[in-house]
Amino acid sequence: MNTAAWSRIARRHPSAFLLAVQLLSLMVYPLFDGLPGGRLVFGAFGATALVLAVWVVNRSPAVNWVAWSLAIPALLCAVSAAVFRNQALLVTASLLEALLYFYAAGALILYMMNDNRVTADELFAAGATFTLLAWGFAYLFVVCQVWYPGSFSGAVEPERARTWLELLFLSFTNLAAVGLGDVLPLRSEARVLVMLEQFAGVGYVAVVVSRLIGLTILRQGRDS
Repeated sequence: MNTAAWSRIARRHPSAFLLAVQLLSLMVYPLFDGLPGGRLVFGAFGATALVLAVWVVNRSPAVNWVAWSLAIPALLCAVSAAVFRNQALLVTASLLEALLYFYAAGALILYMMNDNRVTADELFAAGATFTLLAWGFAYLFVVCQVWYPGSFSGAVEPERARTWLELLFLSFTNLAAVGLGDVLPLRSEARVLVMLEQFAGVGYVAVVVSRLIGLTILRQGRDS
C-alpha cells in the first residue's frame, strides 16, 4: 500500500492504530524482557502509544489540550526513568500515563456513545478502550507497589516485587474477569485498586460494549 492509502486509513481508523501498537508491544516485549535495552524498546512502544492516545482524543468530544498536558511530561519522565533508572521518575511517569490512558479511554467512550450509528472505527475504539483501561490500571499497580511494598505477591518468588508484565497480566485478567492469574493483591490499597478495576470492567462491558452490539444488531435488522 502506498503512503496515501495508509494516510486515508489512519484518518478513518485512528483507534485501529492505537490498538495495533498496544497489542504489538505485548508480542514484542517477551523478546526483549531481561535484556539491557529491553526497557528502552518497550518505552519506545509506550511513547508511540501515548502519541496515538492523544490522536484518538482529537477525534472525540474531549478536550485535546488536556491530553497533551499529560502526554508530554509523561513521555519525558518515562524516557528519563528508563535511561537513569530513577524510581521517583518512574512513579511520576506511571501516574501521568495512568491519567492519560484513563482520559483517552473516557474520550473514546464519549466518541462511541455520541451517536446511534456504529462505524468500523468505533468497533476498533471498543478494543482500544479496553487496552487503555488495562494499561492505566497496570500503571496504578506500579505506583501502588512502589508506595506500599508488599502490595502484590505471586506464585513465583512471592516475596519479590512484581515485574511490569506481571502487573499488566494481572490488569488484563482482572479487567476481563476471567479468573486467571498467579499474581495476587495482598495489601488493602492493592485490593481496592483491583476492586475498582473489576467494577470498571463490568461497567464497560455492560454499558458500552452491549450498546454497540445492540446498535449493530438493530442496523442489520433494518438492512435485511
